[in-house]
Amino acid sequence: MERQAPKTMLLFMLMGFIAGMLSPIQTSINGKLRMAVGSPFLASFISFLVGTILLFLICLLIEKRVTFKVRGVGKIPFWVFTGGIMGVVFVTSNILLLPLLGSAMTVVLAICGQMVIALIIDHFGFFGVIKHPINRYRIIGVLAMIAGILLIQNF
Repeated sequence: MERQAPKTMLLFMLMGFIAGMLSPIQTSINGKLRMAVGSPFLASFISFLVGTILLFLICLLIEKRVTFKVRGVGKIPFWVFTGGIMGVVFVTSNILLLPLLGSAMTVVLAICGQMVIALIIDHFGFFGVIKHPINRYRIIGVLAMIAGILLIQNF
């Protein structure tokens, strides 16, 4: 993947920022859903079911299909199909942690975990991403996030 023009990058960064804002909202909503249905796993299932229905409709409207070529699927590495599993772990963990840690701590821990693994992925170029070597500034950024976690936890 090639680098984008600065204006395009700003638009993408804004999109990422807005998407990030949805995480604590989603976690809080799913926490209420957990209370309503009496189970974190059922709440997660309902959340994914609603999302699946929406994606099904989007595929029909935009892609005009919900199928794909099965031929060649065996050549795809198995790990490309594990994203849904990771999504279940992420969403269900957030549902479980929200009443224990609160929204801010639940979200900031998830973001810090995301940042640590993202730096590793970027550094080594895992999954075909553009390499961005770990440097002292990136490490300082993660340490600042950890300091933020400590501040949120203690104050």
